[in-house]
Amino acid sequence: MNKDIIVIIGPTGVGKTKLSIELAKKLDAEIINGDSVSIYKRLDIGSAKPSTKEREGIVHHLIDIRDVTEEYSVFEYQRDVRELITDILSRGKRVIIVGGTGLYIKAALYDYKFKSGTTYNTYDNLSNQDIYDKIMSIDNNIEVHVNNRKRLVRILNKMENNEEITNNKDNALYPLKVVGLTCLRDVLYKRINMRVDKMMDNGLLDEINSLKDYYKDSRVLNTAIGYKEFYDYLFNNLDLDSVLERIKLDSRRYAKRQYTFFKHQFNTNWFDVNFDDFDITIDEVFNFIKK
Repeated sequence: MNKDIIVIIGPTGVGKTKLSIELAKKLDAEIINGDSVSIYKRLDIGSAKPSTKEREGIVHHLIDIRDVTEEYSVFEYQRDVRELITDILSRGKRVIIVGGTGLYIKAALYDYKFKSGTTYNTYDNLSNQDIYDKIMSIDNNIEVHVNNRKRLVRILNKMENNEEITNNKDNALYPLKVVGLTCLRDVLYKRINMRVDKMMDNGLLDEINSLKDYYKDSRVLNTAIGYKEFYDYLFNNLDLDSVLERIKLDSRRYAKRQYTFFKHQFNTNWFDVNFDDFDITIDEVFNFIKK
């Protein structure tokens, strides 16, 4: 069997975590987290972070490595992932990277060059128009279409970090096998809505209340879907039902953006998820990886 790095991507709620753990058992692999929110301690339920039990003894990296009041940039993620890849492979293990934060994963595996200390943002809390307006307020001579979110995000990041606006080369630094999980859009949206309800049943509100004192000083709490929506509930008396509807809507919109990014930024092999018999999906992906 080859030693390609396995990357599992896809929108929120499609089964990436379960697949990664089952493949890790079969391949003697260690998993590197590719979700920018699971990096933070205390953000467990709202991030759908796999619990210790759910990890089934598989080693997971880059989970719970920062507190909610601390910063962690894509530059740091790139550095840490590359160090981990070297270490894991040196011990004869396979590497699986799994998550939905496309920019982080792309930056780690491709020839992205960042300045040390810069902070890169996916601006998930902003619409295309919001990002476009910010860019125009800085330099209204920039030519970019409001619907080209990928370029909007790239330009605003570079502006905020005082970098020249040039394109990075799409050169992979490692041999990769990229697995994308997908399903019918209406099925995915229904799963996302149900997932939010399940989070509430599992104690999301208690988790949010325990974080209230940190909202004023935490970037992640104010930008991460599943957490940022609670700000108005905690401080501006927004009713809980409205908060949950916001989370569901934001999650569905984010899933759409994830699809767009993954389809254009990775050489992805897509697999339709069989939710009735997930073992079928596991076998299909495993057979692909063995080639």
